[in-house]
Amino acid sequence: MAEEINKKDEITDDTTETVEETVNTDNTEGQEEAPPEKTELDLAQEQISGLSDKLMRTAAEFDNYKKRTAREKEDFYKTAVCDTVLALLPVLDNLDRAIAAAEGSDNDGSVLDGVKMIKKQFDDALNSIGVSAIDAIDCEFDPEKHNAVMTEESDKPENTVIDELQKGYMYKDKVVRHSMVKVSN
Repeated sequence: MAEEINKKDEITDDTTETVEETVNTDNTEGQEEAPPEKTELDLAQEQISGLSDKLMRTAAEFDNYKKRTAREKEDFYKTAVCDTVLALLPVLDNLDRAIAAAEGSDNDGSVLDGVKMIKKQFDDALNSIGVSAIDAIDCEFDPEKHNAVMTEESDKPENTVIDELQKGYMYKDKVVRHSMVKVSN
């Protein structure tokens, strides 16, 4: 029995040593794991900081983009207006010359020729900026382009424009002014 007690003591001592080694190993491993957790935490904080910085830079770049495009839009509008006015100024100058010539002359034919040339120049100026007249007479009535103010019996097919009371104009694909027309019944 004394041998059994000694064996139990040895087993208990071995078990205690094993348990102590396990505890020591666990403590050592636990201590070694703590720094990696801090490193992961530090990495996560650095990543958050980097993403926050990137977000702020992107927001600033977007704000600058909005301001730049607003300036470009304003510059484009000013350029377009200037180009339009510049294209119309020669017409205004020629109208002034025609009025001055008509006041100093009794010849109606030369004034008429001058006014016709001015109208042609005005039409050319409008065409140069993209404005064109809407074709109406003998065309089928199109409510997108025409404004029917009268109807009349005619030998032409129904819904055909037979007279144009006021000329209509388009700027590219947009109607600037509808043609005022008379339509056949």
